[in-house]
Amino acid sequence: MIQVESYLNVADNSGAKKLMCIRVLGGSKKRYAGVGDLIIAVVKDALPPSA
Repeated sequence: MIQVESYLNVADNSGAKKLMCIRVLGGSKKRYAGVGDLIIAVVKDALPPSA
């Protein structure tokens, strides 16, 4: 379960390392997200750009 202000580890090659959930999409009173649900998140920790 993912709720607002949960920290998530990123498992792709985008350069982001940690995300924080700021909104769970779908319905006005939805509090938790699960597998396949959409969330809005911000990057809190990222790898520095490499040349």
